[in-house]
Amino acid sequence: MKILYGVQGTGNGHTTRARMMAEELKQHDVSVDYLFSGKDETYFNMEVFGDYRSLPGLSFVVENGQVNYLKTITRNNPVKFYKDLKALDLAQYDLVINDFEPISAWAAKLQKIPCVGLSHQNAFRYKVPVRGNNPIASLILKWFAPADFHIAFHWSHFNQPILPPMINTSLHKVPVNERKILVYLPFLQQTEFHDVFHRFPGYDFVQYHPVINQSSRGNVHGNLLSRENFLQDFSDCAGIICSAGFGLCSEALHYGKKLLVMPLQGQMEQLSNAAALQQLAYGTVVERLNRKNLEQWLNSAKPNPVKFPNVAKALALWIVEGRKQSISELSKLLWSVPHGCGMDNLSTTIDLETQQL
Repeated sequence: MKILYGVQGTGNGHTTRARMMAEELKQHDVSVDYLFSGKDETYFNMEVFGDYRSLPGLSFVVENGQVNYLKTITRNNPVKFYKDLKALDLAQYDLVINDFEPISAWAAKLQKIPCVGLSHQNAFRYKVPVRGNNPIASLILKWFAPADFHIAFHWSHFNQPILPPMINTSLHKVPVNERKILVYLPFLQQTEFHDVFHRFPGYDFVQYHPVINQSSRGNVHGNLLSRENFLQDFSDCAGIICSAGFGLCSEALHYGKKLLVMPLQGQMEQLSNAAALQQLAYGTVVERLNRKNLEQWLNSAKPNPVKFPNVAKALALWIVEGRKQSISELSKLLWSVPHGCGMDNLSTTIDLETQQL
């Protein structure tokens, strides 16, 4: 089987999910090519994807923590997008896997190649908490990256055929530094809220940012983007301050990290994620960080981990074995896995479940 895997490059969640799928697909007799789009700057830590392709695609313009829809429309190049779409020949591929990447998704639709869409955005096709919806957001979710099979991820199934989050379940457990807080707010200015952080000298705020200067000032420590270093700081931090992106919040829940999120205003997905976190009592949501709400959060109790199974392993097997189960059956299987299960016998479990259908 030969697969084209399309990945939305805006934000790190899509790429992180694709890394996990790439590692699992390597365990099977398939050939996979990777296509990334939607990001101008250089990607990092991309070795697992081999000789991947990168195209401009379509992306969203964010200013001061808010989506600017007018600039999103004017700064994208629809002519270039159409040319790249028409030039993408899928004749050699048996399947397209797509993580909210529009070029490969539309090419698959037009060339009638089966397409499996994997994304958190697909969850909004079902009855889940939604905030900030508008006609533009609805159109984007429906038509941005069409697929034949829509695989959705969320922190709860909400009685829908939704899968658990796809996260790295194999990070080594290390002693937690109760005074270490990880900060990842890539859509805001680097120094935003530094004055607030300095008011709590008993804590170290370790910040990662796309355009950061690597330096320390008092209790705020700036770091260049690095997946390896980020994971090290993630492993032993007590809490995370971030926007309401799905991927990082999912890993924080799985590993029992306190969450303080500031959703991007005007971004339906993030506003809805924040609503879900509140409904499930999984995190603290604020519109803007200040001394009072930061102090309350720092003094709040440590949460219990919300353990999720190895979804990437299950999905890779489901794909290479011909998608024999319905998405609903796959969802029921994964949510039934005991919390904290190592999933070593997952392939056997899926095989048995498939034989019973």
